[in-house]
Amino acid sequence: MRLEIETDRFYLARHYSEAVIASGGIPVHIPLTEDATLLGDLASRIDGLLLPGSDSDVDPLIYGEEPHPKLGRVIPVKEATDLLLLEYAEARKIPIFGICFGMQALNVFRGGTLFQDIESQFEEPVRHQQGSPRDRESHSISIEHDSILARLAGTAETVVNSHHHQAVKSVGNRLRTTARARDGVIEAIEGSNTEHFVIGVQWHPELSWRTNDLSKSLFNEFVRASSLKI
Repeated sequence: MRLEIETDRFYLARHYSEAVIASGGIPVHIPLTEDATLLGDLASRIDGLLLPGSDSDVDPLIYGEEPHPKLGRVIPVKEATDLLLLEYAEARKIPIFGICFGMQALNVFRGGTLFQDIESQFEEPVRHQQGSPRDRESHSISIEHDSILARLAGTAETVVNSHHHQAVKSVGNRLRTTARARDGVIEAIEGSNTEHFVIGVQWHPELSWRTNDLSKSLFNEFVRASSLKI
């Protein structure tokens, strides 16, 4: 889930659950906590781990960098929860699907780093924070041919929505880049172990699964992998 600082409540947009349900899965919302025992118990009961987006940034100290002036707010319990759950998912080979912040957390968990602010740290970037309507497909991505994403998309290039100001810089261990935007920003990563389903996308397929075939296919594939635990 996410934490709304102003009201001190957990929440998560309905789109994630609805996409999982439409693909045949049963969504289970996990509260944010640093209680490793609780999260370990929860992780033993789930078949797949979906890490959603967040309105916060991963603490750069985790990957050995000082905070950039354009760094957004950091919510320690959010990243602590994600990183602990990733640890359990790795140990048990639970399928992992990271979306936006979730992809970034996955990359950092595996030893990678992030651009803390695309606009000020990337040369001639396209606009990656599009605003409303949030499901609008706003820029193109190029997809590596030998990837899960290419199989699902059935094409080497497609268009996606975009709502992020950070991006993967150095790719983490046992991960590979499988899609980029025209400006070079990494838009998707996948695990290199074919026996463990791991994928992260920088856009928001939960916003467009009703109208976009690739977005729908991503959730279908995640739920399928979770049912098989691959």
